[in-house]
Amino acid sequence: MPKHYDYLVVGAGLYGSVFSHKMNKNGKKCLVIDRRNHIAGNIYTQEVRGIQVHEYGAHIFHTSDKKIWEYVNQFAEFNHYINSPMAVYKDEIYNLPFNMNTFSRLWGVKTPDEAKAVIQKQIDELHITEPANLEEQALSLAGKDVYEKLVKGYTEKQWGRDCKDLPAFIIKRLPFRFTYDNNYFNDRYQGIPIGGYTAMAEKMLEGVEVLLDTDYRQFAEQQKAAQAAGDEYISYDKVLYTGMIDEYFDFCLGNLEYRSLCFEKEDMPTCENYQGNAVVNYTHRDVPYTRIIEHKHFEFGKGEGTVITKEYPAEWKPGQEPYYPINNEKNNTLFAQYKELAAKEGNILFGGRLGNYQYYDMDKVIAAALTAVEKELAG
Repeated sequence: MPKHYDYLVVGAGLYGSVFSHKMNKNGKKCLVIDRRNHIAGNIYTQEVRGIQVHEYGAHIFHTSDKKIWEYVNQFAEFNHYINSPMAVYKDEIYNLPFNMNTFSRLWGVKTPDEAKAVIQKQIDELHITEPANLEEQALSLAGKDVYEKLVKGYTEKQWGRDCKDLPAFIIKRLPFRFTYDNNYFNDRYQGIPIGGYTAMAEKMLEGVEVLLDTDYRQFAEQQKAAQAAGDEYISYDKVLYTGMIDEYFDFCLGNLEYRSLCFEKEDMPTCENYQGNAVVNYTHRDVPYTRIIEHKHFEFGKGEGTVITKEYPAEWKPGQEPYYPINNEKNNTLFAQYKELAAKEGNILFGGRLGNYQYYDMDKVIAAALTAVEKELAG
C-alpha cells in the first residue's frame, strides 16, 4: 500500500514552508523534501555563540502589508532592527540609501535645495539625452560624484561587467532622499525574527513531514521503482516545485541565466565588534567583495565574539547555486516557453524565486504562496 499525500512540496524554503503550513491547516497532507541538509532555504540561519548567522547573505524582513506582517508574526517575535547600511569608497565612508547624510559628506551641503542644485548641475554638464548604457543612465540620474563613488564599482562587481557594457534599463531610477534618514526601506513594518529565521521556518513546518538530503528526481524515480517492485512507496496528487523550472524540464529548451554569490565566513571569537554595523558595502571596483555582513548587529550586538561574511558576486554556471535571475529579454522569452510546458503538465505547480524565475522580497514570497494556496483550495 502506498503512503499517500495531497502534495509533494519540493523545497523547504520560505515559499514551500508557507504553502505547506497553510495547506496543513486546511487539512491537506504535505510531504516536504529538500536536497539541502537544512530547512529554510536561503533564509537559513545558524547559531554561533548566541549570534544568528545568515548563511546565505543578509535577510531583513520588511513589508507594508499588515496582513503579511500579522501572518509572519505567528511564527516569530520580530525585533525592531532598521536596515541602515554604510558604504566604503577607498578611505571615505557614506550613509545609504542616498540621503542628506550622504550628500553632506560628499559636498558639505546642509539643505535639500543645496544637494539638489549640486546633483542637477552635474547632470546638466554631462548633456546626456538618450542614455545608451547603464553608465550613461546612472550619470543622467545621479551626476558624476554619486555615480563614480557609490554606483559604478559596486554595480560592475554585481554584474561582472563594465557599466558601459550593461543595458540602461537595469537602473530605472536611483532612490534619492532629501532627508537625514538612513532607514533603507520605506516599509512600515521591519525587523528580524528573534532567534533566527530557521526557528521561524521550523514553526511553519510543525506537523508537516520533511525529508532532507533528498533530490526530487532521485526521489521520484525511487518511488516508481518501489511501486513497480510491489514495495511500499509514496504517492501524491500534486507537486509544488520551487526549484529551477528549467531543471524540472531537464533544460530541454536551454538554461535560464542567473548571477551567483560566494560567501567567505570568518569566525572571530575574540573580537567583539568588527565594523560597528550589520552591513557595510564596498563600492570600489578594486575591492573584490561587494559587502561585509557582521551578523551580531542584526540583534543589536547579542552574542560572544563576532562572525563576519564577505559576499562576492560570481558568474553563474549550470550546477552552481542560482541567486539572481537575469530578467533580460532573452531569458524572459525562454522562461515564457518553459511556462507553456508547465501549463501542459497537469498536476504540477511552480512557485518561488526559481520556479517563477523572479526575484522576490520575503513578504512577496509569502503573499505569492498564500495566493497559490487560496487558488488551490478554491479550485
